[in-house]
Amino acid sequence: MNQTQAGKPTNLQPTKPAGWKQSIPVRILLLFMFVLLFYFSLAPHLVPETYDIQVDAPSDKDIAAPHQIFDSKATLEAQEEAANKIDPIYSNVALRNEQLIDQIFVRIEQLNMDDQVTVQNKVEIYRNEIPGKYSAFLDNFVKMNMGTGKYNDSLLEEMSKVIKDQVYTIPEETFYKLPNLTVDQLEEMRTVGQDVVRKLMSEQLRDAETARTKVAELVNASSLTNRSSREIVQELARFTIMPNRFLDQQATDEAKILAKQNTPQVVIKEGDLIVKRGEIITPEMYELLKESELLQDKRNYWPQLGLLLMSVMIVVGLYTYLHQYGSNDSTKPSHSNTHLLMLWLIYLINIITMQVISLTQTDSAPYAGYLAPAALGTMLITLLLDVNLALISSVLFAMSGSIILNTQQAQIFDFQYGFVIIVVSLAAIFSIHRASQRSTILKAGIMVSLFGSLAVLSLMFLNEQLEQGPLVYSLAFAFASGLLTAILVIGLMPFFEITFGILSALKLVELSNPNHPLLRKLLTETPGTYHHSVMVGNLAEAAAESIGADGLLCRVGSYYHDIGKTKRPSYFIENQTNMENPHDTIEPKLSKSIIVAHARDGVDMLKAQNIPKPIRDIAEQHHGTTSLKFFYFKALKQAEEQGIQVSFTEDEYRYPGPKAQSKEAAIVGLADCVEAAVRSLRNPTVEQVEAMIQKIIKSRVEDNQYNECDLTMKELDKIAHSLKESVIGIFHSRIEYPEDVKSKER
Repeated sequence: MNQTQAGKPTNLQPTKPAGWKQSIPVRILLLFMFVLLFYFSLAPHLVPETYDIQVDAPSDKDIAAPHQIFDSKATLEAQEEAANKIDPIYSNVALRNEQLIDQIFVRIEQLNMDDQVTVQNKVEIYRNEIPGKYSAFLDNFVKMNMGTGKYNDSLLEEMSKVIKDQVYTIPEETFYKLPNLTVDQLEEMRTVGQDVVRKLMSEQLRDAETARTKVAELVNASSLTNRSSREIVQELARFTIMPNRFLDQQATDEAKILAKQNTPQVVIKEGDLIVKRGEIITPEMYELLKESELLQDKRNYWPQLGLLLMSVMIVVGLYTYLHQYGSNDSTKPSHSNTHLLMLWLIYLINIITMQVISLTQTDSAPYAGYLAPAALGTMLITLLLDVNLALISSVLFAMSGSIILNTQQAQIFDFQYGFVIIVVSLAAIFSIHRASQRSTILKAGIMVSLFGSLAVLSLMFLNEQLEQGPLVYSLAFAFASGLLTAILVIGLMPFFEITFGILSALKLVELSNPNHPLLRKLLTETPGTYHHSVMVGNLAEAAAESIGADGLLCRVGSYYHDIGKTKRPSYFIENQTNMENPHDTIEPKLSKSIIVAHARDGVDMLKAQNIPKPIRDIAEQHHGTTSLKFFYFKALKQAEEQGIQVSFTEDEYRYPGPKAQSKEAAIVGLADCVEAAVRSLRNPTVEQVEAMIQKIIKSRVEDNQYNECDLTMKELDKIAHSLKESVIGIFHSRIEYPEDVKSKER
């Protein structure tokens, strides 16, 4: 057979339309359903709900915070309250007033020693200079400390103001007593005055009058004995005593600012009620909802647009992978809308289970999210569709789960849940992708439990969350997730297998059990056909695997392809042991009717036993519309011998079909014909086997038997080579090799 130009394989004929299963509009609709699924499943977690409300009107529903909301107005009020609680701050100033009283006594001593100045002038000088020294002392202190950083300017200004307001007025008679003091008296009085002032100014004085009331007591207790001297010292001490503790407005303001800064923001937690049903909407509530973008007239559409773009990109990426990966295989979801619909349902179920589990999460118990059976979808896709598609889907499930199960409002994705979902999904895929028994699902669930628990444990060690309660609950939920996943998969598998006619590897292995009622019937009633079917299964499986078709389906389909022969077993040559061939005594037309009926009878029997459609299709299509040439030529010969004009055509001696619709049906038909042909040869050689296989394939190609399936010429070459190798292996003892033939010729 010739290959196509440039060595590229081509289909023998365009396949006929397959209805909605291959419809482009239906496929576009399914992809749109994928977009809607991702958008609406993630929207509650990413897009806040908005409300149509008015000020001074009652709310028609409870309005809860969709996420953590910062109440700016309440925060400002809390900050003002915190600032108002700050008491005024007073600071001490070291004035050293003993120096002032010392300066006054020095001046008195100098002036009293001057005999040129009259007593009256001295009194007048004292009346002017003593208050002047007070002001000069204060002004000089302010000038020396201004801008140095020791005292802030506002404190110095406050000090100057308060001291001037609390200045003491020396009685007039005191000035008249001063000129009469001797040097010795002044010296003694100065020492006592400095001690009194120093002692009283060591206290914190906001009101100088408090200290001035104590002056008399201290002076009277001193060494001064002269009454006049004590009175003068008392008055001068009262005069020089000043307040030394003042309101520090700058420090107070800074403390208030710090109090505001340290006031935590008022937060409305996710799920907390902002407005109750029937509650009147106040302007404050309205502003809060407006700031939080929860009003319909102030809705922010950027989150919706972002989520829509995300959903579209996910679906485009998913379909691009499906299309490229399955571009040459009609069994892939990219070529079958049935499979694409089933994939959508699996995604829907997996996302719904995660949504349900997310409802059980709370701020105090977020670890309930580990219970989500996130590997459910991955296991179903692995068993029902394709392991590579399951790998891609596990990434999408991890991304969706990290959003749906996220309890951290500061981030869109929660890495912890995404990591755990990836781990359990991979564990599920590698535990179940070669499953051959239902019990394998339970074993895979246990593996999911173990690896999920290890993933959670590693995360808690990394986060140093070693509290006994959360640790135990997290591990328990992660372990239970695997068991829940296995239970759900076991329960959902029959639904998908029956609804979509999917033949999983598990189902095929079950159907291949020799104890199945139909196979038991085939073995006991038609042992020859049973043996033939087993041989066909071996040939078909190897041929299918050589071109990437479903080998297990070919094997199991071969077991059932001739089940219809059990209705009339003696009319088929493989069952005619030690008996005459009944076809020798009946008309060719009747023989034809009996032979072709086995395909239809087989379909009816398979339907009665609820055998899945792909196997029924193999039973119905494995002969296609091939011709029963033996009975056709027998009829021609009889007509010629009887001298009857031929009133029939070769088309009347054909199987009713339909032609093979799938690679698997075509392969089983070829294997069936090859096995029967090889069995009919007495001493076949390798060359005879190869020539026979090529002849069978060529005749079927020329008879257009593969017009309705997507087998290529290149694939037919591979099938021919595989059939030859398998026949040689199975019938090894009967096939003569070239060396054997030559030896016989000699």
